[in-house]
Amino acid sequence: MASTSEITSASNIQMDYMNLLITQLQNQNPLEPLDNNEMAAQLAQFSQLQQLESMNTSFSEVLNATQRNYANSLLGKTITFYSQDEITGELGQKVGIDVCG
Repeated sequence: MASTSEITSASNIQMDYMNLLITQLQNQNPLEPLDNNEMAAQLAQFSQLQQLESMNTSFSEVLNATQRNYANSLLGKTITFYSQDEITGELGQKVGIDVCG
């Protein structure tokens, strides 16, 4: 999964679109103006993209906090888990005490 720093944010895409739109409006043929409905639909899509991007960030933060809380709840407790043997490939039960922080 790509991080948000690797993905162009919705705000940046929207700013690029607005700059392109302004240039189009400045250079359009007066006899064939741009379709207002199409522009409004594209702006609505950018708004939805921004909302999804914001939700994704929020969910990611909640997931990280939940994982940290779960890991902290295991400290000092006996933990039972299953692990696959690298040589035989068999699944075996392991038991241990989590003492790392």
